[in-house]
Amino acid sequence: MKACPHPMVVVRVKPLTPRPPSATTPSRPPARCPPVTDLDPNALPSLRTPIPGPASLAWLNRLRAVESANVTAIGDDFPVVWTAARGGAVQDADGNVYVDATSAFGVALIGHGHPAVVAAVQRQAATLLHAMGDVHPAQAKVELLEALQRVVPPGLGGAVLCTGGSEAVEVALKTALLVSGKPGVIAFHGAYHGLGHGALDATSRRDFRTPFWTQLARNVAWVPFPRADRPPVGVVAGDVAAHVLGRIDELLTHPSAGGMPIGALLLEPVQGRAGTVIPPPGFVSALRQLCSDRGVLLIADEIFTGLGRTGAVWACQREGVVPDLLCIGKALGGGMPIAACVGRPEVMAAWGPSQGEALHTSTFLGHPVACAAATAALRVVVADDVPALAQRAGERWIAALHEAIGAHPAVREIRGAGLMIGIELRDYAGVSAKSRAWQLVVGALRRGVVLLPAGAGGEVVQLTPPVVLSDAQRAAVVDAAAAALDA
Repeated sequence: MKACPHPMVVVRVKPLTPRPPSATTPSRPPARCPPVTDLDPNALPSLRTPIPGPASLAWLNRLRAVESANVTAIGDDFPVVWTAARGGAVQDADGNVYVDATSAFGVALIGHGHPAVVAAVQRQAATLLHAMGDVHPAQAKVELLEALQRVVPPGLGGAVLCTGGSEAVEVALKTALLVSGKPGVIAFHGAYHGLGHGALDATSRRDFRTPFWTQLARNVAWVPFPRADRPPVGVVAGDVAAHVLGRIDELLTHPSAGGMPIGALLLEPVQGRAGTVIPPPGFVSALRQLCSDRGVLLIADEIFTGLGRTGAVWACQREGVVPDLLCIGKALGGGMPIAACVGRPEVMAAWGPSQGEALHTSTFLGHPVACAAATAALRVVVADDVPALAQRAGERWIAALHEAIGAHPAVREIRGAGLMIGIELRDYAGVSAKSRAWQLVVGALRRGVVLLPAGAGGEVVQLTPPVVLSDAQRAAVVDAAAAALDA
């Protein structure tokens, strides 16, 4: 479920021109930045060139020549090309060092290049690089599934391993159909579940859906995600959750998704790409009860929120909720691509035993190196009590951001759950919230800090930092955000 720079970045059609050399800018950038093995994980921003520098520009020109133009948005001031990362620090091709306040799309929750994960990858790669996941599996696959069983909510088991979050969501949707025989799904406005066709059908954003509309199943019924600050027309703030639950109950009684009966409800306990949108207290538990009462499977997409990001191992557990199906990804691999769908055993039993051909599989299912990395990452999450670290760190982040920019007239709200934080902006002084958010992201990069935009209209700047960021790194991020906002 990969985030991307906001579409407002202007993509140039002519090659980028490196800036004139200066005392700190080499006239002939090297083809490859020298390998860095001693990057300080607690490093503060250290900039040697303008941003982006000549080496990044050279690499971006090379990229433009070989990659689809729709993949990486390349402009005059964004992005930079990474060459190394450790802990909360990132180095680019010019040797500039940044503090990463995004965990690289939320993946590096325990830090970039965690020593335990790196060691596990090296050990596994030296002995077995690839196996046959659904025929002759690797030991590493079994070890990961056992480790997952120890950390998922009680009562869940029988996982299907995947290579990415979108696939995990699609496994959950397939499972729901096998169990219920009902193809309809309820999803929420603002939801982002991935861009594979099955997950895309339940992803709210029209800019992603419209080009492929004729290929989508279109079996999703949409309901508002409850926000007390933005109640539907005619609904008072305190009644938003009840209104949404009532709407869901109506859909279950009178399905509107093409007249198809509804068998599942798909939920992000905290919406990620929508800009860290947090439901009112009690909503998730009430939703669990409603699904149970109506015989509908509750699918929790915890790809972004899971493994401690929000201050609990699983965001659903903040209200004591156990879903029927749980989608896991991002931080699971500690930097390696792997995801999973885990469900109640009686739910997963709907797949039936393999007859020699798995109904859902892939060549790289249970990839040994990714499995070894994920097992190591899970050990770190448990041993270091990452949820508690995220909760305490998140409180410090929110306090620091409020002190630095909370009173700024362009800031509408600062909100967060653990280390999932959103700075929502408003239109102010002739500048739209969308434009200002992008200017803040670009301005922070020029100051050595990596941020990302989010929100349905690009009006939110999102921070999802690793738990290992130091106090000094946090201060550098907050200072850079404040300076960029003022600029």
